[in-house]
Amino acid sequence: MKHQQHRNPVLLVHGIFRQSGVFRKMEEDLRRRGWSAYALNLSLNNFNFGIEELAREVADYVDRTFPPEQPFDLVGLSMGGIVSRYYMQRLGGIERVQRFITLSAPHHGTWMAYALRRPTCVQMRPNSDLLADLNRDATLLERVNFTSIWTDWDFIIVPASSSQMSVGKQVKLPVFAHAMMVRHRKSLQAVVQALETPVADKCGVSRLN
Repeated sequence: MKHQQHRNPVLLVHGIFRQSGVFRKMEEDLRRRGWSAYALNLSLNNFNFGIEELAREVADYVDRTFPPEQPFDLVGLSMGGIVSRYYMQRLGGIERVQRFITLSAPHHGTWMAYALRRPTCVQMRPNSDLLADLNRDATLLERVNFTSIWTDWDFIIVPASSSQMSVGKQVKLPVFAHAMMVRHRKSLQAVVQALETPVADKCGVSRLN
């Protein structure tokens, strides 16, 4: 844990049908390696909240939890990746986050979102207004260390290639099933590697923190 003081805290944002407990194994792994890991519970009990409202919950949690001058790293699972993108691209999170990682996020939508007509699901359908808006200026994510981690064998993000982005680093893993992406050994290893990537300061000098 000797490098803990040099590492950013890590905020974990869960997906639909889940709560923060889905990150139990990842939290344990990160803390064992010296990171401070945080996870919040989003208001998804009735699914009437849209991505925008959930992203504001992330912003409120950040304001309550971290000092204003504290940079942090952000990990979004599935829908949590889209919520995190809205926070980054529309609510100023891009100014505070240094490393942004998504796990099986439907960056270009998923056909499975047609199963329900709730606002959150409608916004995760292919070609939705919200996704089109976020993808129009996805190049904003080039300002941070952005990594999209995904698998061909997803079955919830359909097609699985929806998790690919034209910016950042793309990591495709041989992990079977969407649910395993948050606890499989290879996924945990990929998240750690992304969090260990040095970030460049305003002078272009790389540093690990």
